[in-house]
Amino acid sequence: MSDETIYLKLEQSIQVKTEQVKLSELGEILCRDKKTEKQVAGLTFPKAVGNQHGKYVHSVLEVIDCIQREFPEKEIQTFGAEGFVIEWREKKAFEKMTGILKTALVSLLSFFGAAFSIMTFNHDVDVTGLFRSLYELFMGQSSDGFTLLEISYSLGLGVGILLFFNHFAGQKLTDDPTPLEVQMRTYEDNVDQTLIEQVRRSTS
Repeated sequence: MSDETIYLKLEQSIQVKTEQVKLSELGEILCRDKKTEKQVAGLTFPKAVGNQHGKYVHSVLEVIDCIQREFPEKEIQTFGAEGFVIEWREKKAFEKMTGILKTALVSLLSFFGAAFSIMTFNHDVDVTGLFRSLYELFMGQSSDGFTLLEISYSLGLGVGILLFFNHFAGQKLTDDPTPLEVQMRTYEDNVDQTLIEQVRRSTS
């Protein structure tokens, strides 16, 4: 690593709360000369956001230009995203309460939606009739609808859902991300990449 080289690793998506955005907020900055590293991290990224809350697309070349204006003698090497999105989010007084309400609403929709899907599936394939036929076949008598088959199916369904979503009572069962986290991350990456491509095409 050269003392004259500044290394940048930019994130693809950055959330900020104010109009003034420091380079340290855009990703990781590394330089053998720690004084230079600190000075670069403290630089303000010009025109990071507009005068309204929203998402703004930028290029890594803008970051390089910002650094070279202050340190023209330094070499700059970049890693990570070539284009990135800065989201200026309004700091709301009731942001925590709003998050709780959104979480509660999504939880209710997920619960009743999943319950409705399971019930329609069971009705469509006639699980009750299947269990009744199996019970009569193996036990030689009519089922009252509350047998070991129904109990094990209900318990197995609940355990299967917990294992699939990898989450119970605020605790993860394993260190792996949950399917919802994976899908949300994929969705966010796709949105950011689409915004970057739209800007790139509009300027080409």
